[in-house]
Formats: sequence, C-alpha cells, structure tokens
Amino acid sequence: MSTALLRLDAVTKVFVTDDVETHALAGIHLEINQGEYVSISGPSGCGKSTLLAILGLLDSPSGGTYVLNGTPVQSLGAAERARIRNREIGFIFQAFNLIGDLTVYENVELPLTYRGLSGAERKKQTQEALERVGMLHRINHYPAQLSGGQQQRIAVARALAGRPTVLLADEPTGNLDSQNGDQVMSLLSDLHRDGATICMVTHDPRYARHAGRNIRLFDGRIVEEGTPTAEAAR
Repeated sequence: MSTALLRLDAVTKVFVTDDVETHALAGIHLEINQGEYVSISGPSGCGKSTLLAILGLLDSPSGGTYVLNGTPVQSLGAAERARIRNREIGFIFQAFNLIGDLTVYENVELPLTYRGLSGAERKKQTQEALERVGMLHRINHYPAQLSGGQQQRIAVARALAGRPTVLLADEPTGNLDSQNGDQVMSLLSDLHRDGATICMVTHDPRYARHAGRNIRLFDGRIVEEGTPTAEAAR
C-alpha cells in the first residue's frame, strides 16, 4: 500500500461554460511523500494552478481520486473540506493575501482562531512561526509598513502557524524582485531542510532547482518528471 502523503490517481478536471468544455487536467497520477520538496512548472494554461487548487481542496476533481494524509477527500462536502484545509494545508500565495488593517501578529494568528485553540496556544504558535521566518520583531507592524519580501515572509509564517501537513506555494516569488525572491526561496529551502513537505508552482527554472523533484505539465498532463539538473539552474 502506498504511504504517500498526497496521492492523485487518474485525476481529471473539466470546466464547462456556455456548452464549451475545457479539459484543464487529464489523467494526473501524482504522489508526494512526507518531507519532499516538489516543483510544478509548465507554460501558461497548462493546468498548474488548477492542480494546486485541487491539492489544496480549493477545487474538486471532475474524476479520479485524491487521498490526503490517508483520507479520500475528492467527494467531501464543503464544511469537511474547509476543516481539513485549515488543519492540514498551509497556503503561500503570489499576492501575499494579508489583511491590511490587521497587524503582523493578527494576520498570522487569524487562521488559528477557527481551531478552537486557547489564547495562550494561539500566541505560542504565532510567535514560533514568526520567529522561524525572522519577523518576530515586526509583530506590531501593518502590511503597508513592510516591504514585499517581508510581507511574503509574514505569509509564510501564517502558513506555518497551523503546523500543516504540507505547504502549497503558488508562484511565491511572482510579485517580488530577484533579491527578495531569492530570500524567500532560501527560506523555503531552510523549512524543507527542517522537515517541511512543500509543493510549489513556479514558472522560473532558477527557483524550480530548489526542489528535489520537478514536474512539468503540458495541456493538463504530466509530460516530464525528474530531479533538477545543472542546466535547469542556469
């Protein structure tokens, strides 16, 4: 029996609008094991974001099965999916998605308030996450007072605070200059070395090389899979 942390078997996704069918994913077979760092790349429109949305329980497949940490999740209702998403998955988005009128501390703590944790436990997990990304000293600042790189670090802390099973990163450097992008990628690499399981969508081959396994999509299918090469790093 497979011990994969995330397993997709024959997953498809079809969008239907005005009697037009768009096949975003076609027969995806994918396993991600605990502690892996996987990057997903491919041209625009190849299905990267759709695949990540399914992995993150933000969308459901049209066909096939998805097992997350031993639980089949493809047919769960909205409430149960939200509960599992809150406990099992940490999201890092390209646009940071921080709330402007909340402090750094409040942004990171917010997802924990839906878990019924005590105030003391929320404080402990929030401060631990901010310390891991080197932003504990910014605890009372607001997003507008931070650089783009600092905001993305806060977004990473928010994802880490819930101690998720897997981190899903959707173009985490897309809104950053190269220097800040490099710093965020170094942070993700540090988290992976500490044991985090990471699945990242990226269009940049320089950043794909940070992962231990690269997956390339084309027209909704996995067309290439392997370890990074020196050529890809250039």
